[in-house]
Amino acid sequence: MTATPVRHPAVAGRFYPSDPKRLVEEVHSYLSQTPKQKPVRAVGCIVPHAAYTYSGHVAGAVFASLEIPQLCLVMCPNHTGVGHALAIVSEGAWETPLGSVAVDNSFAAALKQRCPLLQEDSSAHRSEHGTEVELPFLQVRQPQLRFVPIALGTSRFDALEQLGGAIADVIAAQNDPVLIVASSDMNHYESDAITRVKDHSAIEPILALDARALYDVVTQQNISMCGFGPAVAMLTAAKKLGAKSAALVKYATSGDVSGDRDLVVGYAGVVVC
Repeated sequence: MTATPVRHPAVAGRFYPSDPKRLVEEVHSYLSQTPKQKPVRAVGCIVPHAAYTYSGHVAGAVFASLEIPQLCLVMCPNHTGVGHALAIVSEGAWETPLGSVAVDNSFAAALKQRCPLLQEDSSAHRSEHGTEVELPFLQVRQPQLRFVPIALGTSRFDALEQLGGAIADVIAAQNDPVLIVASSDMNHYESDAITRVKDHSAIEPILALDARALYDVVTQQNISMCGFGPAVAMLTAAKKLGAKSAALVKYATSGDVSGDRDLVVGYAGVVVC
């Protein structure tokens, strides 16, 4: 009998607390900063993936506003450069300090069948933080969580569009809801003033649900939004699934926490319904 593959945390103790009690307290503190409201059922969202100290309050604002279904698809950029350009993991489980989260094998298998560009590749995920940092938020909000991770190391629009279309088709065939999580920070390491201008240039097409316009503005205006690929794929899928609107839940930069306005990273929290 083959042992179930388990991915162990790569950034616990650095990006977020490794102690379970402290981690739960911190996640709850970020979730509770948003005024109480009835959670909405969304098709997708964009959330940052920096260390919780810097971007946890933005991610918390998004996750607090949503109904979190039992199945989530989490797409992130490939920061490490390791592995395939469209890397999926379709079996096993991921551990966090809060416990184990099972990968949904049947959903992942359906995605691979519908989108042949996806390649089974755990190496692309082994040291990647972009999906890992979202899991504790999702675990706290949904104790029955299952998920499928995809790491994207391509900037080809046709590949991102093909992936988004496949995601929509597979989700449409499901009986239960699926949330598409696009894990992305915004512009990197420019001044606060420049970053805010660049980021809002990218946020505008996101709010218009225009995947192609987002791609064009990011690539043509040199906006270093690391997860624009996941966002493009998510928007493509959401539009095909009938999404009608997007809302900016919260925006911030690292300078809001650190006080350093010379070199910042931007963080946007967006909900797509």
